[in-house]
Formats: sequence, structure tokens, C-alpha cells
Amino acid sequence: MSWLSVVGIGEDGLDGLGHAAKAAIAEAELVFGGVRHLELAAPLITGHSQPWLSPFSASIDAVLAARGRKVCVLASGDPFHFGVGATLARHIDASQMAVYPHPSSFSLAAARLGWPLQEVVTLSLHGRPLELIRPHLHAGARILALTSDEHGPTLLATLLTQTGFGISIISVLEALGGPDERVRSQVAMSFGLDDINPLNICAISVVALPHARVLPLTPGLADSLFEHDGQITKREVRALTLAALAPRRGETLWDIGAGSGSVAIEWMLADPSLSAVAVEADPERAARIARNASAFGVPDLAITVGKAPEALVGLAPPHAIFIGGGGSDPGVLDAAIAALRPGGRLVANAVTLELEALLLACHADLGGSLSRIAIARADAVGSMTGWRPSMPITQWVWSKP
Repeated sequence: MSWLSVVGIGEDGLDGLGHAAKAAIAEAELVFGGVRHLELAAPLITGHSQPWLSPFSASIDAVLAARGRKVCVLASGDPFHFGVGATLARHIDASQMAVYPHPSSFSLAAARLGWPLQEVVTLSLHGRPLELIRPHLHAGARILALTSDEHGPTLLATLLTQTGFGISIISVLEALGGPDERVRSQVAMSFGLDDINPLNICAISVVALPHARVLPLTPGLADSLFEHDGQITKREVRALTLAALAPRRGETLWDIGAGSGSVAIEWMLADPSLSAVAVEADPERAARIARNASAFGVPDLAITVGKAPEALVGLAPPHAIFIGGGGSDPGVLDAAIAALRPGGRLVANAVTLELEALLLACHADLGGSLSRIAIARADAVGSMTGWRPSMPITQWVWSKP
């Protein structure tokens, strides 16, 4: 039995709602929503209007406290596309909700531009870092990005210009579906629109200049893309390491002795559902990891400043662990093995004889696989060219029973 109605409403207000959605609003004892939504629906509301509280979690608690009464929640567009519906569904069974979606701003924008929505990247940057757009900046890409306010389009234009995508076209679609709807387009590097409606979505046709910071889709990104002090897992070894870590949807990685954070960053780039904790003892390197995470569009990378194993205490158990630095320190391997979830993967790379000896012992005791990775690069030898080998790496890969 549904006690909660969730009604998506657009800038066209009540004119865009069907009979069932209108009835849900009119019959509700309590109507929750943003001030703008409540104003749009005001002619139908007969119960008590309750604007969203701050923090928003307090509003969810208020909705839950009204369980059993006739409650209506007003949402922007499609409640289950970056909307409140998904939040409510974490607390309320779908069988108890009647949902009446309205076309989302993404759908309306695609319709105005003639863009096939299945071929478009859709992002919500509302209340989220703009850097999340970075991994999607590829030549020819089409991106629909929902912004937080009237400043969002200008900030996006600045980011595009700074990263080598300054001749991309930004179309700002404002107040879609309502009487104040407007669509304006400009080149990012000369963006100068003003009087932008706070309710806007940006459509970006991405054009990359020769120096653009394009992040390839495969693991093993160029070392030069990372800010580092030499403490970095080199690209070929990093690609092999990510393959061994085998990220799976929704998993968390611990990157112990993270250095530049390259492994944790590439782990998170593999899928938006992935998370990681970079553990680094050096505060300067930890700050560098944060800058790298932002530059690669994974600003949610968690960073723990401290030395393992002490720094691992209190962290949520991971699905995978990479040990690239400090693995020979007393207790690090034992703590990592103990913390790993059943079925999780541990990958440790050794360049020193001390850590290699520990990995050989772990392999003898626990099994897993051992590999020797040797990379050589062509380099100048006087007036000619020869192979210059890097330090060989012993890699132990183990899955916890």
C-alpha cells in the first residue's frame, strides 16, 4: 500500500502534470519540497507545506516520521535521475511509493539540441566538484552537465580553457520547460554570458586542442600526467598492477605507501562506483596526491596521512589492497592480510631485497602467484641508442580465501 507519492515537477508547473500526479498533491496531508516546487504546486496543495530542512537528512527523517499518513514529495524532473527518489528508496520500499516522473532536465536538453541521449555523457555537478567532468573530456564527446547555480557555466568554461579544451562549445540551457526558457551558446575560451538563470544545464561539445589534457580510457596512464617526486609506480608496472587488482563494481582499495597516488587514482577511474583510500606517511606527498586526484577527476579519493600499519586502524575493510611502498616495515603485510575482506585481492610490488624476501615467504606460506617484471627503455648511449633497464620488480598477487 503506497503512503508516499513522489511527484516530479518541471518549470511548466501544474500544466505539465497528469491527473494522477495532481491528485497525489491535492490529497496529501503533508507536501515536502523545495520552496520553488511548493510555489509551483501551491494551487493544488490542501495539506501542510513543508520546505526542505537543513541539513537535508533532517527532511528525510521528517518524511519517514510521517509514515502511514498521506505524504507527497515534490522533486525536480525525474526523481530517480540524480534526484530525491533514489535517496528515499534507500529507506522506503518501492512498494510503498507511487512515483510520477516528469521529463528530466537531461531529457529536455537532449530534445532541444537533437542529441541522442544514449550517446551523451550525463553528469550532475550540482553541489559536487566540477573536476568530476575531467575523465569525460575527449574530442567529439557530448556532455550534459547539471550545475549548482548561475556561476557554474563560467566555472566550467574556465576549467575547459585551462585543460586545453578552450574551443569547445558550451550551450547553456536555462529554466527548461518554463516561460523563461532560454538557450545560448559560446566558445569556452571566450565565454562571457551573464544574467544566467540559476536553474541551468550545460551542454558541451568537446573539442580538444593539441595540448589538451586527455585522460586515456585504459590503465597505465603516462607518468607525465601525474605530479610526482619520482615516487610513482611507472606506467607499465601500473597497468599490470591494476590488472592484478582486478577492480569490480562498488569495491574499495587501500593504496598503502601511495606516493603520488597513481594506483588509487587509476583504480577509481576504472568505474564511478569504485572508491579508494591512499595511505601516505609524508604530508607533502599526501598533499600532492590530493592535487593529482583533483586533476584526474576523482576528488573523492580519501587520503590518510600516517604510517602503516598504525594508519590503517579504523579504516573500513577493503576489497583490494596494493602495497607499493613501506611494505617491508614491521607489521604492514600482516595488517593488510588481516584487514582484507574474504575474496579480496592483495598485490604487493617489491623493488628491494628486503620486501622481496617477505613476499617470497608469504608466497610459500599462503600461495598466490609471483611474477618478475623487468622493463627496459631505449635511451641514448653516447651518439647511439641502447636499452636502459629499470629496477626489476617482484610482484606477489594473492586472493584471500
